[in-house]
Amino acid sequence: MALEIRDDFPDDLHVVAVLKGAFIFLSDLIRHMPGQVSLDFMAVSSYAKGTTTSGEVRLQKDLDTTLDGRNVVIVEDIVDTGLTLTYLQEILRARNPRTLRTACLLSKPSRRKVNVKVEYIGFEIEDRFVVGYGLDYAEQYRNLPYISVVGG
Repeated sequence: MALEIRDDFPDDLHVVAVLKGAFIFLSDLIRHMPGQVSLDFMAVSSYAKGTTTSGEVRLQKDLDTTLDGRNVVIVEDIVDTGLTLTYLQEILRARNPRTLRTACLLSKPSRRKVNVKVEYIGFEIEDRFVVGYGLDYAEQYRNLPYISVVGG
């Protein structure tokens, strides 16, 4: 995936990672990208401390840099209903990037509530709640070096 993104953007690439879940995926992803990559972080929440989305998305940390005229790739841990990602894409598109694309480690297409575009997908998974490799349940399990299903 890193090389595919780099092929699409050989020069100017700015990566926006969604905290907290995407930090490990981001780390591994950019280490496999040749050339220079700039990055920034955003934090949003739609889960509170449960295993189902609240449907309400809140921006908790905004970017530190401008996106104006840049090639931007959002790096997300998991795309579930698509509500959070749609919210993020709308916010970032309004900041005038040259291009805006999205990369996610995991995708749950069966859970989509909105049709959201994701150009780079690591794995499609069934509708199961997963933790590990940065993904959490009530701020726990992010440190697992693998991805596991909760409760089963």
